[in-house]
Amino acid sequence: MEKKILLSLLLLGLSFFTFSQAEDFVCKELSGLAAQEQRARQALLDFRSSPFTDNYDVRYTRMEWEVDPAQYYIKGKVTTYFAPTEEDFVQLNFDLSSALQVSSVRYKDNLLEGVVQVDDRLSIALPQAIPVGQVDSVTITYEGAPPTTGFGSFVRSSHNGQPVLWTLSEPYGAKDWWPCKQDLNDKISSVDIYVRTPAQYRAASNGVLVGEYEVGGDKVYHWKHNYPIPAYLVAIAVTNYAYYSDYVPVEGGEPIEVLNYVFPEDLAAWQNNTGATVEVMQVFNELFGLYPFADEKYGHAQFGWGGGMEHQTMSFMGGHSHLLQAHELAHQWFGNMVTCGSWADIWLNEGFATYLEGMTYEHNLGPNTWPGWLQGKISQVTSQPGGSVFVPDTTSVSRIFDSRLSYSKGAMLLHMLRWKLGDEDFFQGVRNYLYDPDIHFGYARTADLKRHLEQQSGQNLTEFFNDWFYGQGYPSYRFNWWQDGNTVYATLSQITSHGSVDFFEMPVPVNFMGPGGIDTTIVFDHTENGQFYQFELPFNIGLARIDPDYWLVSRNNYVTNNELTSVHSPLFKEVNLFPNPVRGQLNLQLPQGLLPAQGLIFNGAGQLQQQLTLRSETEQAGVGNLPAGQYYLQLQTREGTMTATFLKE
Repeated sequence: MEKKILLSLLLLGLSFFTFSQAEDFVCKELSGLAAQEQRARQALLDFRSSPFTDNYDVRYTRMEWEVDPAQYYIKGKVTTYFAPTEEDFVQLNFDLSSALQVSSVRYKDNLLEGVVQVDDRLSIALPQAIPVGQVDSVTITYEGAPPTTGFGSFVRSSHNGQPVLWTLSEPYGAKDWWPCKQDLNDKISSVDIYVRTPAQYRAASNGVLVGEYEVGGDKVYHWKHNYPIPAYLVAIAVTNYAYYSDYVPVEGGEPIEVLNYVFPEDLAAWQNNTGATVEVMQVFNELFGLYPFADEKYGHAQFGWGGGMEHQTMSFMGGHSHLLQAHELAHQWFGNMVTCGSWADIWLNEGFATYLEGMTYEHNLGPNTWPGWLQGKISQVTSQPGGSVFVPDTTSVSRIFDSRLSYSKGAMLLHMLRWKLGDEDFFQGVRNYLYDPDIHFGYARTADLKRHLEQQSGQNLTEFFNDWFYGQGYPSYRFNWWQDGNTVYATLSQITSHGSVDFFEMPVPVNFMGPGGIDTTIVFDHTENGQFYQFELPFNIGLARIDPDYWLVSRNNYVTNNELTSVHSPLFKEVNLFPNPVRGQLNLQLPQGLLPAQGLIFNGAGQLQQQLTLRSETEQAGVGNLPAGQYYLQLQTREGTMTATFLKE
């Protein structure tokens, strides 16, 4: 298909009218995933970032836990190596639920007496000040029944008569079951995790299983992870797991293990489906660089929850659908390797993971199609007139993890950036963002992504982010054209759905179709409302379509033709409308040679009432809400334009 770029010629300043409804497509699986994640994050409502933990960096943590999935209880010994970042460091603080009982704190093999637990904070008085930058450590021994703040910070359940225990700490549930530092400003450089449990069970966790050994009637599983990790991504899951591995081939390198811990009764189903992760990881490796933890592993641990959680190197999974596998794997780059530095920027985690999930369909993986996925996202985003990707209220869990805004609109914001910048600059800019030394395995804000995309493309994206990230709503376009020989004249206008944005400056593609299947797409640089364009086409236009490949978040777009002259194609004789008169559903039958087509329904006063996109030989139009009277159906096809009338009772 030919593509042309057309710049504006002059401003006409048009006004306009009413717009029709577009067909809705909702990806229920993603909506369910977002709803599940919201329930998992209720603890955020009760959390305020602790100023008591801002004066040190965590360098290393050794976690030693004793759990039995048949009992709701944990015993732990956590050793934290830290370095002060401020002078006069004489008190060390951790986030830790007051429901857990601390039995001892050791410092240089000595028991410390000045230990206070209050308001989910563990305060430790040190015997002397520790200099800035000097690495030191403490060991905290504790036990208890963790509180049930949120959904899944520490959960015991069952499957097929067997007990299962798992943790899910995002965003601030880690303190419910271990002493940690939870703010989005410090990652633990590396961890060792030891889980002791009765011998009939296995324990899944982060990193590599470097050892397992028996102690009495129990087994100890030693996992080691050598990459920076925030507290909310540390996790364990324990039950009578069956396990197996898939492997992702890497050209010129060692295959990447995908380790799967699944309930034994579900083993066959998982083995038949997790191969999707192998194919998806190969796509992500090519687009965004090798899987960040390739020398350790990736994996899935089945748990008793309806969604998924992207624990670093081992996602906890409630199922094995293609969408869920792709979404949680994408988080290993976007959310784990690079983590949002504020919940106001959660789209850097969820928008990217959602977009990458959709891109698997673009690469012909999974059960959906790329156009179908894009249609669904556009329909969901535009189902309401307002809402920004930016989160103005980070105390609201439902707003932070809003499926329509943080997930779908965040994903489509990336899609529009890709359209605006072009594939080469978009993907290179994203890679530059991921591997920026100041961000790599650290935290990022929206300004960091914007800066890298601008540097790569040479484009100023301030207006784009003001409109699409901070601003609310979307445009509705009207394209009007007329043709004189090979010369075509057109105007392009828009109205916006929300007052926060008066005009969305975007390149707008319009596809023109003519006789015999000939077509071309022209991109209009839309910088002012009511712009006028003049261009040449070597064929008579039969049909014009705005954004046929779904690059833009828009709704209720329509095309008009000033000429409105009927072409007496023989195919028009095969068009049939019935029943006529009609009360509810108007049936339309069109020959294949006229498809695709656009239908515009006007009332007797010439006012547009509905817009129809016609793709199959038999279509229906719901006209039950129209007042009684005579209506005109204008069909715009590749063979020209025809008008039919019908009577609404």
